[in-house]
Amino acid sequence: MIVTLVYVHVKREHLDDFLHETEKNHQESVKEPGNLRFDILQDANDPYRLLLYEAYESEDAAGNHKKTPHYNAWRNAVELWMAEPRAGVRYNIIQPKDPGKW
Repeated sequence: MIVTLVYVHVKREHLDDFLHETEKNHQESVKEPGNLRFDILQDANDPYRLLLYEAYESEDAAGNHKKTPHYNAWRNAVELWMAEPRAGVRYNIIQPKDPGKW
């Protein structure tokens, strides 16, 4: 299982638009084969900093996410709304090993 944490810093004037597009991406991403989670988190102290928590069953499932129309539409829509380039960090899941416990 693979988790990617995507750190995003959104420009103040684009927060609502960014959240709208990201929620649309979320709705489709959770339907993808091999998707375990796709969470959108907002920093409690700085609402312009977000974290996307993406968990997939395999490298193939995670890679296929980036080939979907909804991901590409999201990426193109939000590109200029970020205060700095987003940063994705990959993690291997240690526990829980059973995806049913997520």
